[in-house]
Amino acid sequence: MKAFLLYRTYDPAPPADLPANAPDIIGDLALAPVIEAMARGDEFLRDVSLRTVLAGMREPDEIIYRQQVLLDCLEHPATVRKLYGLAVEAVEAEKKIYRSIFNNYPAAVLSRSIESLNALMVVLRELRRLAGASRGHFASPGMNRFLTMITDELNDEYFDAVDVHLRRLKFRGGVEISAGLGVANEGTGYRLRRSEAIPGGKLQRLLRQWFVPDRSALSFQIPDRDEGGYRALSALRDRGLNLAANALAQADDHIVDFFTALRNELGFYIGCLNLREQLETVGAPLCIPKPESYEAGKAPVCSARALSDPTLALAGTNVTGNDLPADGKRIVIITGANQGGKSTFLRAVGLAQLMMQAGMFVCADYFSSTPCDSLHTHFKREEDASLTSGKLDEELARMDTIACRLTSSSMVLFNESFAATNEREGSGIARDVIFALAESGVRVFFVTHMFDLAHSLFTRHLPGALFLQAERREDGRRTFKLQQGEPTPTSYGKDLYLRIFKDQHGPADPGNTVDTDAVTDERTAAPPVVATGTQRTS
Repeated sequence: MKAFLLYRTYDPAPPADLPANAPDIIGDLALAPVIEAMARGDEFLRDVSLRTVLAGMREPDEIIYRQQVLLDCLEHPATVRKLYGLAVEAVEAEKKIYRSIFNNYPAAVLSRSIESLNALMVVLRELRRLAGASRGHFASPGMNRFLTMITDELNDEYFDAVDVHLRRLKFRGGVEISAGLGVANEGTGYRLRRSEAIPGGKLQRLLRQWFVPDRSALSFQIPDRDEGGYRALSALRDRGLNLAANALAQADDHIVDFFTALRNELGFYIGCLNLREQLETVGAPLCIPKPESYEAGKAPVCSARALSDPTLALAGTNVTGNDLPADGKRIVIITGANQGGKSTFLRAVGLAQLMMQAGMFVCADYFSSTPCDSLHTHFKREEDASLTSGKLDEELARMDTIACRLTSSSMVLFNESFAATNEREGSGIARDVIFALAESGVRVFFVTHMFDLAHSLFTRHLPGALFLQAERREDGRRTFKLQQGEPTPTSYGKDLYLRIFKDQHGPADPGNTVDTDAVTDERTAAPPVVATGTQRTS
């Protein structure tokens, strides 16, 4: 049996390893709070949620299939949680069954399999009952196929047959084995025979006593102290039980594997339910995104209304949504005021793309995008503490690693990249990288303070480029809204300088200098560190 709740045509196990760029994605896009909200402290849900989100789908049809199942789960959360609870109960019940050092012997394997199957049958009966009661309430093809499979295959005849077999395999009336004589009278062709007696206790013994012919002349009894005889008899019994024990163990493994897969698949949807509840509590906008088909030679689609960062919403911050009119654009350049929400918007784009390709909802009023083969981030890093390389050297090395993993349908998010050298050189490097990626079909989102880079791209009037600016009001306040517009030669770092130093130390000393380029663009940045002597924000 296969659940097929995550994928339409196959039922894969969770990937053993995370993607090679998983640490960068998790750190740069602040994915960890989203995963924690999905897990709610459950280690298993944390693991399955992270692996499923990072293993995004590329085909719109597959994404829509999972979205439909998700919508069913959102409509009937109590039933889905019960289904998940049954899967967890089955897996945990099997783990609790005692495993001894003698489990390699057929008799021990048979005994353990019978005990495990008896426990699993209880859960299967409850699963069938719940599926039958819920069958008409779900609309998605995935959930309907799953519930139909459960009710059709796990019928009364199935459970009756299993009960008979499990009772018979306890061999309360003894084990009947046939064998032939081989070379040198060696036993061969051992086969376990099904007893025709009715399985049971006293009734079975009475029937055997009354109706089974007397075979005492064809039997013998092993003396109590004949250890060798008992070992030989045990070996004969194991040879007869071997095939039955293996078959029953395989049946047990098959049912356990079904519940394990069901737990993995429903675990992702439980994580989505947990995340939805928390985002709705803080009033974040939610929508089911629209995946667009990729067509060779045509520009990709990417548009949004009121796109928000779920990480900030989960932190209790009032989040400002932004529109993204990037249909047909392969290059999106984002400039504007420091701490104006540029990096926050970049994270929101990356998280929305990840969540859409995982078949999830996104934090927006509307989101539509063409799935990408792979999503990569190239964010600025702190200085190398080991002093083995400079910042520019490290940035270029990371860019080389990313380039080796790219395809023509990839997406790369840049945040203040190549700013470790002077603006002219940094702009030249960034320009070459952007053009090379865009010509290869890669979508590029680039947050930068380098006016030379942004202005030179703007003056080229590239048809596939979109330029967004973080809005700043006349009084210096940030609205955290992004608008289309021509890049400006300043990021208004002076606003931050005046706010930080004038508020804390009175009027600024004109003799001091300020490095405005060092001011971070993160709304969630740590408080500024003020050094003595030459004052500097960081």
